[in-house]
Amino acid sequence: MSVPCKFERSLLSHDEHETVRVTHHPTIYDLDDAQLRETKLRLRTMRDKERTAARQKRREMRGKAEARGGSFPGTAERPSQRMQVFASALKRVNKEIKRLRNLEEHAAHVEAAHRALALRRAAKFIHHPGTSATVDEGLRPLPSRRRRTKILPAKIGRISQATRDAQARRDARD
Repeated sequence: MSVPCKFERSLLSHDEHETVRVTHHPTIYDLDDAQLRETKLRLRTMRDKERTAARQKRREMRGKAEARGGSFPGTAERPSQRMQVFASALKRVNKEIKRLRNLEEHAAHVEAAHRALALRRAAKFIHHPGTSATVDEGLRPLPSRRRRTKILPAKIGRISQATRDAQARRDARD
């Protein structure tokens, strides 16, 4: 549930209100990343402090804990309202940090897309040299490392004929 700015002002001290005030709509866009992170830390500290006070007040009301401090009158309602103010301010700061991060990522994606498009367009217009004779000889052929054994066809036929002749002699013996 959102809390009106006037009600925030009535709940908070001047310093606390200044910290929360910069998290509202037009002012939050003026903060840079470092200021946002600093504000986030301050708001977390304030919220945690109020959370502790609210828990302590609830425990006192139930009779489970002794009163802390000298005299801190009141109910647990006031610290919980203050905690709600700090929590909503922290939520706004987190949203703004996320928004800035998304903008940076989007800008990086757009830049990468532009570079890719430029490369693609440049690849379409590759200049190929003409077909005339050139000074360069080109690639040198690498000799094959496989063993080169070439058998003459006449030798293959001679061996086959010798095998046939030997078989014919064996057949003739029988």
